[in-house]
Amino acid sequence: MGWHINNYVIDISVKVKEEKMEIKRMVVLSLYTTIALIIFTIEAALPELVPIPGIKLGLANIITLFVLSHYSAKEALLVLLVRIFLASIFIGQIVSFLYSFCGGVLAWCGMAAVHKIVGKQYIYFISIMGGVFHNVGQILVAFYILKLTGIFAYLPYLIISGIITGLFTGIVCWFVNKHIVVKLV
Repeated sequence: MGWHINNYVIDISVKVKEEKMEIKRMVVLSLYTTIALIIFTIEAALPELVPIPGIKLGLANIITLFVLSHYSAKEALLVLLVRIFLASIFIGQIVSFLYSFCGGVLAWCGMAAVHKIVGKQYIYFISIMGGVFHNVGQILVAFYILKLTGIFAYLPYLIISGIITGLFTGIVCWFVNKHIVVKLV
């Protein structure tokens, strides 16, 4: 009888530790989401880098990349979706939500697939794929909304900007991964 009680106590203590770790993990992911939202808000307030609509650095993607490389694709998607939803509520409109959501999910799909193949040592390449896929997603939404096939003429410019901005955010994420010590939860 005592043996069963001891196993029961051990099972409860293991479950309590697992629940504490899960709560701690959710808090940390919430903090990453908050950081991404702050970065997004600051970037939205900055003047455009180039006079071509829709082109921006996508600095909040640094956090998505960071979570992808240190946690999991599922958790990176969670951080991304919550950031997009909250950003749309705070500073966006429903149309900007559609562009961000479709671009973000397509970017995540590309980044998660490449990450699974090459691992985090090629974070800049993962980021480039995310930038390109994000822009392709936005063009697809624009086509769906506007019903203009001419919108695809804009795609080469967005692919080039996705490569450049993806490389930039990838290099920043690589630098963060290399120089900031992270205690994973």
